[in-house]
Amino acid sequence: MFLPLQGVRVVDLSHVIAGPLASFYLAQLGAEVIKIEPPSGDVMRNAKQEEGDLPDGFVALNAGKQSAVHDIRTPEGLAAVRELARGADVFIENLRPGTVARYGLGEASLREINPSLVYCSISGYGQQGEWSQRGAYDHVIQALTGMMMMSGDDPDGPPVKVGFPVIDVAAGVLASMAIMGALTQRARDGCGQTIDASMVQASLMLMYPNVSAFLSSGVEPRRVGNRGYTGSPTADTYRCCDGWLATAANTPAQFRRLAAVLDLSDLCEDERALDLVAFRADAGFVVARDLPYLRERFNAAFASRSAADMEERLNAEGVPAARVRSLGEFVREVRDGDKVTMPAWQFAQGERRVHTAGLGFHLAASSMQISRPGAPALGAGAARTKPEPSTSVESVSACD
Repeated sequence: MFLPLQGVRVVDLSHVIAGPLASFYLAQLGAEVIKIEPPSGDVMRNAKQEEGDLPDGFVALNAGKQSAVHDIRTPEGLAAVRELARGADVFIENLRPGTVARYGLGEASLREINPSLVYCSISGYGQQGEWSQRGAYDHVIQALTGMMMMSGDDPDGPPVKVGFPVIDVAAGVLASMAIMGALTQRARDGCGQTIDASMVQASLMLMYPNVSAFLSSGVEPRRVGNRGYTGSPTADTYRCCDGWLATAANTPAQFRRLAAVLDLSDLCEDERALDLVAFRADAGFVVARDLPYLRERFNAAFASRSAADMEERLNAEGVPAARVRSLGEFVREVRDGDKVTMPAWQFAQGERRVHTAGLGFHLAASSMQISRPGAPALGAGAARTKPEPSTSVESVSACD
């Protein structure tokens, strides 16, 4: 089996979600990842479900890695980690900025012994700035960056967080992408790279169009609840007789089809409802003149109809629509069918199998097995020191 990062060694001094997710991607793409843990283990490892079990979340984030136990606060532990870093291609850490440097594992110190190292720091607020020493958790960064105030319906209502650790995940994915870019650069010119990935940066990227609009034109995003990003009046979510339905009739053509299915074609010529000049031009998105009036008409039309039936009918007419499901409903529905591609990856964890939906993409040119080793036991699989990288650089100044 050949994978893109085969032959790459990663020393991972990170914990919880963002850093481990970054190194998880590298491991699943073929890299040898050595997870450095303190004697007590990663905090996620210790959130055990039953005695002897590893939590599914920990397994899913750390599958395919090795575990080496080293206390960097001791001379022996520090020396061992530095020796691993000497032969590594990538070093990842997500402790508070300045912490690893105090122990001799900062970027400058490790570059003295490994000039071509790709060094990635993941933090809440970045490595520089007045807030860099603040602690960070996902919902705190959601609050800080405005994400909480973009969720919800009521402009004057309380903040609403995204219901899962979206920023932690995004920070890990972005860090892995930056690392792979740096490895490509190093393969080309032999230069190491220093990566500063942060939860704040990840949050801004998740809100990228809105952030760009504010920076460029001062446009503050408004709460749109369950309406779509385009602002079209029928990019919305409606209560039906058997649940909820999301539609995305963004263009005039889609609006006409939706209106026909719901017996609301009169709206296509209603000056009160629509900007008819823009609508008849058949360009861009639908623009509402009286949004409350439009919503009232569509809400009433959907209320007596079945969400399941409307999903089928609208998609057949070329109008994107989906019945609102729970995560469990969605997974059960598609897991054993052919409706969408959802890789059925499994990680072998002792007698158990931890199931995931893969990496979010598939490489057709690589043999990516769907059954793989799970997370290591604490301290299991400490690796031998890797030989010096084949591409060497005499000094970091060669890459400045």
